[in-house]
Amino acid sequence: MNTHNPNDFRYRVRRSDDNSARFDRVPLAVRTLSSNTLFQGEHEIGIEHHGALYRLKITRQGKLILNK
Repeated sequence: MNTHNPNDFRYRVRRSDDNSARFDRVPLAVRTLSSNTLFQGEHEIGIEHHGALYRLKITRQGKLILNK
């Protein structure tokens, strides 16, 4: 069972200035692209990273899979 929350990567936890045990969620500056923009109607794209080719695919269930 996948318990990963896809929104968690956009936040970091920061202690408030009053040194209490309370934490605030602060948005991170993450560049976000729509999958529609990346795929442009296709179901697979190639990503070159440090000389290696990776394939990013959209599955029949609409999920993303990255393969080397």
